[in-house]
Amino acid sequence: MIQIIFLYLLALVWIVFATVQDWKTREIADWLNFSLIIFALGFRFFYSLFVDAGFAFFYQGLIGLVIFFVIGNVLYYSRFFAGGDAKLMIALGAILPFSYGFFNNLQIYLWFLVIFFLAAAIYSIGSSLWLSLINFKKFKIMFKKLWKENKRFSRGIMILGLIILIFGFTEPLIFYLGILIFFSPLIYIYVKSVDESCMIRKVVVGKLCIGDWLYNDIKVGTKVVKANWDGLIQKEINLIKKKHKSVLIRQGIPFTPVFLISFLIMGIFLLTKFPSLFQFF
Repeated sequence: MIQIIFLYLLALVWIVFATVQDWKTREIADWLNFSLIIFALGFRFFYSLFVDAGFAFFYQGLIGLVIFFVIGNVLYYSRFFAGGDAKLMIALGAILPFSYGFFNNLQIYLWFLVIFFLAAAIYSIGSSLWLSLINFKKFKIMFKKLWKENKRFSRGIMILGLIILIFGFTEPLIFYLGILIFFSPLIYIYVKSVDESCMIRKVVVGKLCIGDWLYNDIKVGTKVVKANWDGLIQKEINLIKKKHKSVLIRQGIPFTPVFLISFLIMGIFLLTKFPSLFQFF
């Protein structure tokens, strides 16, 4: 029980720091995410030295890290996450395996992801609602355009969600997963529409910061500064300043509060839904 509380509080402290940093600088430092992984795995290793169960607790942390490495990269390359968010998700993979048993941990992963994406949907919609209202004409045009471009794929995902809902009617986890899948295309198109129509702004190059996202590629003489998902580095900012007075950037909404909200809910949820996992220790 003590080891679970330690890992949970360790992650909670790190997430709070990440949230504060994200709000102030719009980025999460690599050292913060990597240090969480090191502390979590280090604790698991040394704890395993003094228990009769051997290194199962440590191995489950490694397995969780690998699983969330895949999840984090999928979310990053699908552009749901920025780099810092993806690395924070990966780091939580070393935290969340609270049990010695793989299948018990698999349940924890699934519930966390369901809670996380529901919280992400509510947070994103709430944060962006006022933007869509004050820019309603531009938002409406963009929403129609994106729905038309993704109509066939979106309908397929929604049908899949309905099928999962039907088969999971008596199983809460599968039922909620079906709801999430059904609404995910609409949520994605809504958020993307707000992003494209309401979150692009012109910035004087003197106010550019490391990590800012260019809206499109910028040509500087014979060189091109790419609008990549990792954002600008100092060398690129210096290059842009030589030839441009202002540029268009994509202004993101800090996403780390979703991690904080989800992790707090997950702690309460585990105590009420999976008490047997804690008795296992």
